[in-house]
Amino acid sequence: MAKINENFSKLKKNYLFIEIAKRIKAYTESNPEEAKKLIRMGIGDVTRPLAPVVVSAMEKACAELGVKETFRGYEDSGAGYDFLKNAVSDYYKSFGADVSPDEIRISDGAKSDCGNIIDIFGSGNTVLVTDPAYPVYVDSNIMNGNDVIFADSTEENGFAAMPDKNIKADLIYLCSPNNPTGSVYNKAQLKEWVDYALANNAVIIYDAAYEAFITEDDIPRSIFCIEGAKKCAIEICSLSKTAGFTGTRCGYTVIPKDLVQKDSNGNDVHLADIWARRQGSKFNGVSYPVQRGAEAVFTPEGQKQCKENIAYYQENARVIASTCDELGIKYTGGVNSPYIWLKCPNDMGSWDFFDMLLTKIQVVGTPGAGFGKNGDGWFRLTAFGTHEATKEAMERLKGLLK
Repeated sequence: MAKINENFSKLKKNYLFIEIAKRIKAYTESNPEEAKKLIRMGIGDVTRPLAPVVVSAMEKACAELGVKETFRGYEDSGAGYDFLKNAVSDYYKSFGADVSPDEIRISDGAKSDCGNIIDIFGSGNTVLVTDPAYPVYVDSNIMNGNDVIFADSTEENGFAAMPDKNIKADLIYLCSPNNPTGSVYNKAQLKEWVDYALANNAVIIYDAAYEAFITEDDIPRSIFCIEGAKKCAIEICSLSKTAGFTGTRCGYTVIPKDLVQKDSNGNDVHLADIWARRQGSKFNGVSYPVQRGAEAVFTPEGQKQCKENIAYYQENARVIASTCDELGIKYTGGVNSPYIWLKCPNDMGSWDFFDMLLTKIQVVGTPGAGFGKNGDGWFRLTAFGTHEATKEAMERLKGLLK
């Protein structure tokens, strides 16, 4: 009889967004006419089309694949084409982070890498996750048999948990701008986390998927803007929110050459080497047209066009935040993030508030309880809809709560 990975039995029965989909489906089937008015502000999926410069680059690359002389098959290394790694490296330099092209591996997105990166670490590690947190951080480690502990992000600390020197962790997950809370770490706070990791010989897995939404000058765009981070951190980033690649799939992971851990025999192991080995065995790389499209994101025209889309979503965030201000609802996010993390009114639970918005005003958000115990009583709304839908949803919310 085949043995199964019994760690899966320790997971919650349904992934958060599957549970949301089930509730929407049940409501839609019971209320088909009302369901036609649904406005979805839950899953963080973009709605703006790819930038024209990206589409042109992908079209040109597809045409190359239709000609014998320019056809490409498997990419040689699976780490990404040099043209894209060079572009990503230059992008890092634009905001003061020194990342060389050979420290970058191109992937099919941040979610995959946030889970897959655990493959290069042994089971039984103590993994520190800030709570609330993106569910993938917790689930992937439970699947791997790791001991997950939590650092509390709460209203009192601005949903930006800081390290406790009395707790020792082997791996640390950080996300800034944060999903789901929209909070950010400033340079001093990140330096404190880096110092903690160095003191404990721990590795930070830093999710920077929303860095393009940062607007304030004192908020680092990368953990590699922090002194010492290259000796203790892995950074994972995505073009999904930066450039609308949710349906195209492309991201990148940075593992510095200086990031070294010991094996059980006391030998130095460069984590970049074993990540390369893992990816070489389990991943064949991102398609050539997608990588050409990603390269176009980092051109001056690509940055201009993508920033126009980001500004569109930032205006939606402003509308949501303004509505919360008008209603006297506490919230974080919305400034350096496409997420608004709001406190449920009248001490309601997250799922109760979800059901009320769904059934009373046909607006879908994400219950904070799905992100951890500190999320209960809070609710996430995304700014990725259209202007029209966002404004309509906020008018409905005012009508419901005023």
